[in-house]
Amino acid sequence: MLSDIAIAQSVKPRPITDVARELGLSPDDIDLYGKFKAKLPDEVSQRPSKGKLVLVTAISPTPAGEGKSTVSVGLAQALRKIGTNAVLCIREPSLGPVFGVKGGAAGGGYSQVIPMVDINLHFTGDFHAISSAHALLSAMLDNSIFQGNPHNIGTDRVTWPRTIDMNDRALRHATIGLGGGTNGIERKERWVIIPGSEVMAIVALASSRADLEKRLGDIVVGATAGDERRPVRARELKATGAMTILLSDAIRPNLVQTLEGGPALVHAGPFGNIAHGCNSILATKAGLALGDVVVTEAGFGSDLGAEKFFDIKCRFGGLNPEAAVLVATVRSLKMQGGLDKKQLTTEDLGALDKGLPHLEHHIRNVQQFGVPVVVAINRFAADTDAELKMVENHAAKLGVRVVLCEVHAKGGAGGESLAREVLAMLSAGGSHYAPLYDTKLPIKNKIDTIVRKVYGGDGADYSEAAEGQIAYLEANGMGATPVCIAKNQYSLTDDATKLGKPTGFRIAIKEVYGSAGAGFVVAKAGTIMTMPGLPKVPAAEGMSIDEKGEIIGLS
Repeated sequence: MLSDIAIAQSVKPRPITDVARELGLSPDDIDLYGKFKAKLPDEVSQRPSKGKLVLVTAISPTPAGEGKSTVSVGLAQALRKIGTNAVLCIREPSLGPVFGVKGGAAGGGYSQVIPMVDINLHFTGDFHAISSAHALLSAMLDNSIFQGNPHNIGTDRVTWPRTIDMNDRALRHATIGLGGGTNGIERKERWVIIPGSEVMAIVALASSRADLEKRLGDIVVGATAGDERRPVRARELKATGAMTILLSDAIRPNLVQTLEGGPALVHAGPFGNIAHGCNSILATKAGLALGDVVVTEAGFGSDLGAEKFFDIKCRFGGLNPEAAVLVATVRSLKMQGGLDKKQLTTEDLGALDKGLPHLEHHIRNVQQFGVPVVVAINRFAADTDAELKMVENHAAKLGVRVVLCEVHAKGGAGGESLAREVLAMLSAGGSHYAPLYDTKLPIKNKIDTIVRKVYGGDGADYSEAAEGQIAYLEANGMGATPVCIAKNQYSLTDDATKLGKPTGFRIAIKEVYGSAGAGFVVAKAGTIMTMPGLPKVPAAEGMSIDEKGEIIGLS
């Protein structure tokens, strides 16, 4: 089979004006970024919703691969193939994973969004705009401190980091302002990757331009020196207006297409492990206004992206998800059952049986939010009939259907059975979506609820620093919000090596801080990093461009 980039380059895209026209948008309604990309007008996201919302989530990721994004694209293609006006809504890729190890986020095989190279690289400039707005606030903060510090910000109490869209571990801890004099005030600093920036979360969660500007003003950049420790916000630095200007186009959803020419809204890109892992509310609402079914995804497994989708995005956006797809592979379930990666092509019903409780846990995760779910098995050639039947039988005992999915190799045609099952769930109704907790609960109670009900643990333990941070947040009006737990994606625990369905564990909360503009509190579990590092052999080493201008090695 051809590589992802070769497949993407072999397809001739439709003019984006034709894709827009099928959604009822004329060429005058959209702003073109070349022939195959466009920005939607603001007003589309404010139109009444007519579509039904479907979430695609997954079991916990393994090196064996699950293919959640690929299934999301393939499902949207399949729905259109059988006559449904479906719109795909997914996140924008970050350059960090593209040049690191994970690759892009445009799907794979014959279920991709295109133009694949553009989407995985600079796209329409949204990430650059977010980076610039974030950097502007950083610069204005340090300038205010240098120019007499009128807000009495403690240099050891600055909480606003800097950002860059690259994996660069050397920036996790740094010292800036060296040299004295006009070089600024010396202080410790840290960088986060753009998908972990609060500005990214704000763009993804804002419901309008006015809401964007308000949220930007709410950002807490630090606290005053002395005993008062009053939070200082971006609006006090008079940064909000200029930041909003920089984001004026970035807040508008991007229209592209799938390999089969269907509409795809690719917008915003918060990570699912260190952030809330969902595409923008504005893109999702635009899709619901323009299509009959909207397929969206949320980062990593149901313990991360799906929980944050239900508890954060849907709560803020007033969204009503009506069905969910849980992606799994026989290969990854055997790994969850203890099988070595090198042995995955051999039938092993024992390992698969040990991995099935992991699948069951993720099924229950979705169901406890009141949303009906179907399991999509992303089929691999080495999967045996006995293994597939074992998964189907186990799910049937739980009252859940299993559908085989071959969208990677066959595109929309390989997802028609899944598409029909999703339409049947939507037709039957039965969704009673509700968030898992009341935001008015104390921060610890909300964290405890997630740990017990979503991860399957026995509760959380807090560092001394986290205890003080929680007390500070609740004393300063930042406690009655959703909680976004930053946790490793490979395990239900905070230890990435513990696969399957562990029991009797507790989650170690090392740090808790407020993202007041985003509207939630972040709790960092275990050793999770908000600035990733590159692997020993970065994917960037295998990339180049030939004499014809064709990109090589991008995935």
